[in-house]
Amino acid sequence: MSDAWERSGIETEVVEDGREFLGPAELFVTNTAGAALRKPPNPRKKPDKRDAAKQLNLADDKKIKEQFSWLTSGKGPAGGHWRPATCKLSEEGERCLLNIYVDESILYQTIYIHLLNHTDIRHADTSLFLRKNCLSIYCATGKRWAPANTFEPVYLHFASLDACNAWMVLLRSYALPEIYGRWFFPDDGGSYRMWRQVELTIMQGRNLGNAKPLDSRDSLSEGSDTSEPDPVDIDVFCDIKLNKTLCGRTTTKKGIGSPDWHEAFTFSELPPFENLEVVVLREKKLFRPPLGLVRIPLSNFRRGEAVEGWFPVLHSSPGSIASDLQMGEIRLKIRVDEDYPSIQVLCQINEGMLLTFRTKNFLDWMSDFESKLKLKSIGTPLMVLAVANDRLIDQVQEIARREVDGSVASRQTLFRGNTILTKVIEQCMSFYGKTFLEASIGSVLRRLCNEKVAIEVDPMRSRKSTKDVERNVELLIHWCQEFWNQIYSVRDECPFEMRQIFGAVRELVEKRFANSAPTLDHNKDLPWQSVSAFCFLRFIVPAILHPHLFGLTPGLPSLPVQRSLTLIAKVIQSMANLNANVQKEEFMRGVKDFLQDSRPAMIDYLVVVSKPSKDLRYAKVPDRPRTNVANIVREREAEMPVLYQESIPVLPHMLDISRHLAVITSAVIRSSRAYRETKTGQTIDKSLEEFCVRCFDVEEQALQRVSQLAAQLSASHRRPFASVDWTSHSPASALGSSPSESDPPKSPRPSTAPSDGDPNKRRMLLHQSSASSSSPDPAGQTNRLVHIRSPSDDSISSADPLKGDVGNEDDAKAKKGLLRLWRR
Repeated sequence: MSDAWERSGIETEVVEDGREFLGPAELFVTNTAGAALRKPPNPRKKPDKRDAAKQLNLADDKKIKEQFSWLTSGKGPAGGHWRPATCKLSEEGERCLLNIYVDESILYQTIYIHLLNHTDIRHADTSLFLRKNCLSIYCATGKRWAPANTFEPVYLHFASLDACNAWMVLLRSYALPEIYGRWFFPDDGGSYRMWRQVELTIMQGRNLGNAKPLDSRDSLSEGSDTSEPDPVDIDVFCDIKLNKTLCGRTTTKKGIGSPDWHEAFTFSELPPFENLEVVVLREKKLFRPPLGLVRIPLSNFRRGEAVEGWFPVLHSSPGSIASDLQMGEIRLKIRVDEDYPSIQVLCQINEGMLLTFRTKNFLDWMSDFESKLKLKSIGTPLMVLAVANDRLIDQVQEIARREVDGSVASRQTLFRGNTILTKVIEQCMSFYGKTFLEASIGSVLRRLCNEKVAIEVDPMRSRKSTKDVERNVELLIHWCQEFWNQIYSVRDECPFEMRQIFGAVRELVEKRFANSAPTLDHNKDLPWQSVSAFCFLRFIVPAILHPHLFGLTPGLPSLPVQRSLTLIAKVIQSMANLNANVQKEEFMRGVKDFLQDSRPAMIDYLVVVSKPSKDLRYAKVPDRPRTNVANIVREREAEMPVLYQESIPVLPHMLDISRHLAVITSAVIRSSRAYRETKTGQTIDKSLEEFCVRCFDVEEQALQRVSQLAAQLSASHRRPFASVDWTSHSPASALGSSPSESDPPKSPRPSTAPSDGDPNKRRMLLHQSSASSSSPDPAGQTNRLVHIRSPSDDSISSADPLKGDVGNEDDAKAKKGLLRLWRR
């Protein structure tokens, strides 16, 4: 087995009971688990007592030095370290087990993947470990074997994004999707599935560390002291928790109680959530005491809209609830999405929508949605549909051809404006070029930030002598050379799709301005400048200016470092413009020689990244492990119901087509009403009219599915409960154990939630989950509210405004977008 572990990628082997998958990874081992972990035997001879004592003393010294190091007290849900590991996924009949080994021979844990939900297997936020390509696996009691009881998630880090995505898809193909109504709609695998996401931006804080009663504002009107509190000099950071599970962490900010973070987090594919907590902690040498927390209930939080404001930080101590003592405020921006992609089970209507979508270029659809329906944030779902249809690059090239051929813009302004084309190419570069961007500037940029390099060449800003300014110019040139060397060294790694786009743009510009004889000398660099207008102006340079927005740094750099990055970005953009003589600021003229010397290399770079796709040297080579996994998953999907198939992301880009169709449907329905009201009596775009009709058809069918599920649930609740033997399908009985009362609290799940039972009974709805056996609230047993929502927050009734009224007994409830059912 050790020979296979040394190979890279995912190795597949067919055994007697099924398949086995083997691949390398890194495992985060907490200090507690590491202490209990058995050490591998040492084959060498046993040292004498003096050597052993010497090694023990060295180990103790090392422990003292590292006691409060970055690994033990800095990042991670708990103190720990990363350790090489091997993941072995095995099919055993109806079961699927993930064995995690460390040191090739020590079994760390065994996870029962067939008992997990899809939402238990998701990407770990980069802020937890300052590492990308990490998976987190959340396992409740009874769903894994470990030498010691633990509630900590399993964190695995993979060498590349492709490997991480391949493992995630593979694991989810054996896990249970969150599908509702499987018992009542067995042919489709259920009625609909859920998708949840929380977007959180922690912007800034104020008066952190100043204690005052929560209702002190009321006392201000009574003539009390209105002076501002004295600022407190503290270093603070924030932990982000969903359902009491750590999901993200900000950087530490030093200040006097008013730090600026401006750090954004996106937590996708979440299980049913209860509370969002932002815990503010102080950074000290020996420990990190909590300053307070913000607790936000998400059950009734507004869906689909961003909410921004100041939230009070309430004082709390470990193990206690928040008090009425306020310790300052933090400014948050929160958006909660809860999508119900039920349209995926309606194959005929789904296909009708896609057929209508294919009648036009997706950029034309985007233009219509922006100009006529006033939809500004629907570009990504449309682009995903084009990627799924394998038409994205061709359609972008078609729009580029139109813009270049019909352009009246001068050579200086070509591709410089914010048009539909430039916006889509920006999205394409972000979609395909994440790994390329990291390879181009990631390591150099983080090194500059870690060294806190402060460069200032403007004499008016620095107020320093001429010699100091000259030294700063030399420092600027040095770091520009560092950035450029790294960018140039990875030019061959430019993704195939980006090469196609850049090559098409270059060829179009060459043809467009080939006959401009009077200005031929001025236009000879225009093809290369058109490529740099996308590759640098809209991709690499913005990432240098704002690295935290591109995931290159964990937080906002300090102000001196931001100034250094601004100067470097100006120089790199001047290089990309191929014009060393144009410098707006006098103090930037010192880099003119550097720009002239770098011009040939920049042209070579632009030639390489815009090589036409017909050049076989740059043909796309599929990733072997990812391809093998994709083929195996497709074979497994052929035996699954429709909803199960579409709940598994599509490699290599983890596409969820049905969810994006649901997003488009809901957005079009919300906006098309106002559009039709304003266009009464005027000519309406027929293709847009047809697409809106398709969306309303899908919404009508979705509401009918939800109504049917609600009616069947109501009928089933009126039947004698003892008539169905639910306990025979309980996962606890399958494992021979039940959750203990010491298990961490779980969020309540609707009665239509997917079960955790054996895979051969996945189509059956388990009304009695294992959580109900662990002493639930007595009041919850007799009167529990179940929410069954329609696909959009402002769902219409089944009466289609485009097709006439259709009767529906749940019309009033459907208009509210929420069907409520009391369980008794």
